Amino acid sequence: MRRSFNLQVVDVLLVLALLGLVVVGDASSSSSNSWAASSHCKCKRDNEYVSGEIRPHSVTITEFGAVGDGVTLNTKAFQNAIFYLNSFADKGGAKLFVPAGRWLTGSFDLISHLTLWLDNEAVILGSTSSDDWPLTEPLPSYGRGRELPGGRHRSLIYGRNLTDIIITGDNGTIDGQGSIWWNWFENKTLNYTRPHLVELMNSTGIVISHLTFINSPFWTIHPVYCSHVTVQNVTILAPRESPNTDGIDPDSSDNVCIEDCYISTGDDLVAIKSGWDEYGISYGRPSTNIVIHRLTGETGRGSGIAIGSEMSGGVSDVRAENIQIFNSGTGIGLKTSPGRGGYVRNIYVSNLNLVDVDTAIRFTSHFGEHPDEFYDPTALPLIERLTIEEVVGENIKSAGLLAGLQGDTFLNICLSNITLNVTTSDSPWNCSYIQGFSDSVSPKTCELLKERIYPEHTLDCYHPSNHLWNSISQNRGAQFLSW
Repeated sequence: MRRSFNLQVVDVLLVLALLGLVVVGDASSSSSNSWAASSHCKCKRDNEYVSGEIRPHSVTITEFGAVGDGVTLNTKAFQNAIFYLNSFADKGGAKLFVPAGRWLTGSFDLISHLTLWLDNEAVILGSTSSDDWPLTEPLPSYGRGRELPGGRHRSLIYGRNLTDIIITGDNGTIDGQGSIWWNWFENKTLNYTRPHLVELMNSTGIVISHLTFINSPFWTIHPVYCSHVTVQNVTILAPRESPNTDGIDPDSSDNVCIEDCYISTGDDLVAIKSGWDEYGISYGRPSTNIVIHRLTGETGRGSGIAIGSEMSGGVSDVRAENIQIFNSGTGIGLKTSPGRGGYVRNIYVSNLNLVDVDTAIRFTSHFGEHPDEFYDPTALPLIERLTIEEVVGENIKSAGLLAGLQGDTFLNICLSNITLNVTTSDSPWNCSYIQGFSDSVSPKTCELLKERIYPEHTLDCYHPSNHLWNSISQNRGAQFLSW
């Protein structure tokens, strides 16, 4: 496994160097030589939610009996260390330092006002025994486990009802050892839904930065019902064929900033969600005010950026810029279905670079399963005001498959300044049940979008206000001199 991982590291560095996103050197050096771009960040610190000060108390995991040999199970050591550090939560918080080594563990819970810091050669390894990933209740906005009825396995790193949590380091690694879970899933021998690598629930003031995450059993980073979340300068890797290994999935969360990340996984690099059918509608918590900036990566069977398919609580005010997707199935994807309800509105994607992508833009209106037979098939999603502009694509098989729903037309879809080198499609655009406008799109867009944006329909097309961008920038905690 170590040899395979090192080869992946070399491959990733070469790709990023070619794209101009990293200074090639020692990939395990300090965070100033991070894997992704080091240009001006959009994620800004907000001390109301995330500490910008050095934690006054610090312990090392070895002080609690942990052994970094990759064999000894250290779950109790992590649990005991964090239990001890909880006594400092009201005294400025504390840091748990994980030094170089391979630290095998089962699931453990974080606490408020905590920094989990992984040293350069530190690897936290998820146990390959399902017993070390205990069960937890279904999310109320899903009503059951996403894959199977009933509960679900708890993530390796887990927390709920927390404030001021930082998971960071000097490019250490968190390895879910997910292959055994993928085999169980594909062989249909699971009794419960697979675990995430990191899941934080009902929490505020989250920073995840300067780490590498590999081989998650299921979705990799899953903030759900959270506010003021920054994921910055992380690398996420999983094999292209690994099932449902999404990179970052903000779920019913607000004020989220994702910046300077490299992701190569088996499914969506970033998927914005907000609950599933009648449970998501009832829970009613949207995902809103989300910025994605300088994302680079590839996906085996997913999208570079996806919305849905679980979007029943609503998704709005998303801004994605400076995105580079290569060797992937879809560039930008919207997934929904009758029964989802909810809405997707005010979405803006700009400066998108695609290379070797099957479909540049894809709207799918009959996607995925339903949680049970009680969903309402007449609950149709409202899709409106999506703008995609400044797109360049090379070796694209299909420019766009844009499928709305009969009786539920997707409204004010606006495309502008898009140039795609489409190689294999006689009909580069296929559109149904959508309405919108376009300017300067090549190859020529479909008939339903032929009406020009400028000047008559400028106000019909969504462009984010300065208020949204400034709000996100002021409410982020991302770059710290130290913790």
